[in-house]
Amino acid sequence: MESQNVSTVTEFQLLGFQNLIEWQTYLFAIFLFIYFLTVTGNIVIIVVVSQDQRLHSPMYTFLKHLSFLEIWYTSTIVPLLLANLFSKGQSISFSACMAQLYFFVFFGATECFLLALMAYDRYLAICSPLHYSFLMSPEVCNKLVAISWLMGVGTGFLPSLMISKLDFCGSNQINHFFCDLPPLMQLSCSRIYITEMIIFILSLAVLCICFFLTLVSYVFIVSSILRIPSTSCRKKTFSTCGSHLAVVTIYYGTMISMYVHPNAHLSPEINKIISVFYTVVTPLLNPVIYSLRNKDFKDAVRKSMRRNFGIYGVKVKGALFIR
Repeated sequence: MESQNVSTVTEFQLLGFQNLIEWQTYLFAIFLFIYFLTVTGNIVIIVVVSQDQRLHSPMYTFLKHLSFLEIWYTSTIVPLLLANLFSKGQSISFSACMAQLYFFVFFGATECFLLALMAYDRYLAICSPLHYSFLMSPEVCNKLVAISWLMGVGTGFLPSLMISKLDFCGSNQINHFFCDLPPLMQLSCSRIYITEMIIFILSLAVLCICFFLTLVSYVFIVSSILRIPSTSCRKKTFSTCGSHLAVVTIYYGTMISMYVHPNAHLSPEINKIISVFYTVVTPLLNPVIYSLRNKDFKDAVRKSMRRNFGIYGVKVKGALFIR
């Protein structure tokens, strides 16, 4: 029996946005600016929520974990994207590619679980205010957060393991800006039907179920809002929930279009555009929508700034006086 000659791939070449050579400098500046805002904004949320006692509630606990996750989620993708744009192409070892794939799936799945929990938390607060403190106690909140992280860890393990077991022969060029599932499966010379179906089922379970639970929660929230007698309160609550739902829809919509479509492949350029939304844009939008449109959080930010700048001013005056 004649053995098949399969060469072992030790590294991949990420092509990134090589079809936009003349725009790469502008893209580098734009993505670097967004990355800076994303990391800075999420760090501010973590610090403010941790310091202000008024924000030690389940809603802000979920928000703090979401911000922590967004920092690592976007840092898994964007630094390599920036290096790719700066050097007009970037190589990545096989093991590093599999590690990036694992953390991408891990953080992405965890975000889905956290967004669903945040929607459920708002549903309890608005639709069952009398039972909220019991149903969403700090102990319950911490357990739900821990379960989300643990489920994310497990979700990331299976796809990365199955992709790492595939054979890669011939070209090692990935027509993408990171090690994503569809381009890696397209590059493999193995039979990928079983791998593709398992990843499809896992994506369907995580993305669609979380999105459905989030959507159902907001349907009940909206129905409760409609019963509020005050027009101004209705408009304010609608505005906040509408913003939340818009970001959630962008995130889930782009993810579902990428991963819940067995035996159908989008063009590489469409894949890249869609991927930019859930790897670069939504990590910035989530903290903006969930915090800056919140009055309590904005008051906490102002209080923190007054306290820090006030202390700083006293120190300066004291130093000048001593001199």
